Amino acid sequence: MGRAFEFRKARKMKRWSAMSKAFTRIGKDIVMAVKEGGPDPDSNSRLRAVIQNAKSVNMPKDNVERAIKKASDKSLGDYKEVLFEGYAQHGIAVLIETATDNNNRTVANVRSYFNKTDSSLGTSGSVVFMFDHTCNFRVKAEGIDLEELELELIDHGVEEIFEDKADESEEEGVDGIMIYAPFESFGSIQTYLEENNVEILSSGFERIPQVTKKITAEQAEDVEKLLEKLEEDDDVQNVYHTMEESAE
Repeated sequence: MGRAFEFRKARKMKRWSAMSKAFTRIGKDIVMAVKEGGPDPDSNSRLRAVIQNAKSVNMPKDNVERAIKKASDKSLGDYKEVLFEGYAQHGIAVLIETATDNNNRTVANVRSYFNKTDSSLGTSGSVVFMFDHTCNFRVKAEGIDLEELELELIDHGVEEIFEDKADESEEEGVDGIMIYAPFESFGSIQTYLEENNVEILSSGFERIPQVTKKITAEQAEDVEKLLEKLEEDDDVQNVYHTMEESAE
């Protein structure tokens, strides 16, 4: 198995660990999708993807509809996606994706987290090159031949595909197949899956570290102090790092 498989295993229980945080993230994704392509999911592929993700974390349909209606209000401010880069203690690179309606607040908060944990906030481009920007899909495994699907998707840029057994916290216990490809392949793969009636359970984007660094348990505790502060911030959508994680 490749890096995407190992990355998926290590992060599976962490990604949407807090339900309220998941809803906040998806709510922002809905706003950005509606502002970009309108409130109709039939004509807005990005919004369709976000709605699928909302279902995957059991976000109530009423919540989704309210978020779409709210996002359609022209007086509502938009969220700007901002990337932060830096180093935690012990040489661990950290990449933070945020969605904010107040960039000054977000910059101040992120800088304070780095300062308080003896970490170093870097400049643009300082660590992003250490991560591969990927897209991913989790599709329903029932009735799907993994090898045939892989052959069909090779021309669409798919680099890694593997079984992803059901987890009680995801997709209502449905066995899935994970598909990973470069960031740029998202639209092509989404179109193929929809046209061939392959049920998409969830989809998204991730930044997979090209190389990870093994550190001691004590050193990992130092790094976790920064990661926890970042992940608790409402403006933060995702946090990636180069610390080697256990898939246990």
